[in-house]
Amino acid sequence: MKKSLSLATIFSGVLMILVFWQVLSWLLNSPIMPSPIEVIPIFLTSMTGDLGLHFLASTGRVLASITLAVITAVPAGLALGQMPKLNRIFDPLIAIIYPIPKIVFLPVIYILMGITDISKIFLIAVIVFFQILVVVRDEAANLLPELILSVRSIGAGRRALFRYVYIPASLPAVLTALRISIGTAVAVLFIAEQSLTTYGLGYYIIVETYQVLLYAEMYAGILGMSLLGLTLYFLIDYLERTFNKHLYLEK
Repeated sequence: MKKSLSLATIFSGVLMILVFWQVLSWLLNSPIMPSPIEVIPIFLTSMTGDLGLHFLASTGRVLASITLAVITAVPAGLALGQMPKLNRIFDPLIAIIYPIPKIVFLPVIYILMGITDISKIFLIAVIVFFQILVVVRDEAANLLPELILSVRSIGAGRRALFRYVYIPASLPAVLTALRISIGTAVAVLFIAEQSLTTYGLGYYIIVETYQVLLYAEMYAGILGMSLLGLTLYFLIDYLERTFNKHLYLEK
């Protein structure tokens, strides 16, 4: 079973970052590096106001992207994993596209779909889609034939196999892929939100604070984006550990 991070470990990590940040602020002694003592109160106050609205906008985009990626990549991955002929057709395409950093398609997506929330969500969903597709395909392809035959022997059809065998067997891999791709998804969101939008943490950090030299507020926005990534990461990590623990107890 995967070892989880304790609250003590998380607290120690946060404390180390704050200490390093404070020391760096003292050493630089410049407005470009305000101390956490100055930034944290601004962050807490702003989260109930303007920064909170930007946080909610970014959260909505990420959650929509993850949902879109999961509901499309899981069925596709299961189909490719259990249909070797179909996988042979699409495998060369996946092998070429998978390593390409999808952020390079941002201008193309903007041209085709316009600079809207839909295009931003689509871009992030594409990134997460391929992460999930590959792991689900491989997981489905490696399922023991004996397990499938045992379920088929009691009269289960393809739909029942997907529901009771393929999906439960692939869920840990889906959660692992999501947990790994969260950092990339939030990073791409930061870039995408800098273009022609009025709400989002990327817009807040670059347009509303950095460009007008509001450095303390800029760091508050960075804290907000960090909080978003960490919250999603630990939420998925919790779901993954809970599911793995459930499987372990069943065994």
